[in-house]
Amino acid sequence: MDNNVVFVDCPAYRDKRGTVRCGLPAEVEDRYTMTSTDGPLESARIRCPRGHFFNGPIEAFYWEIEPAGQPPARSASPGRATSRQTNGH
Repeated sequence: MDNNVVFVDCPAYRDKRGTVRCGLPAEVEDRYTMTSTDGPLESARIRCPRGHFFNGPIEAFYWEIEPAGQPPARSASPGRATSRQTNGH
């Protein structure tokens, strides 16, 4: 059994201009595979403590790491993403 709890930073916008991100740790509640024209696509359902929730491709939930004071950019590159993982302890 997998006891790891995986978190990603919540991608929700908190303002009407679309410049301030929520950024709270959002728990990956479910992982699944979607079919696409390019083949299987690893996807997930996430939810943060503020109640934001999203379903979509895993890569859509990762951000690039930006210098201090810069808003985070979206990334399709999980290698440069911010994420948190715990052992469930």
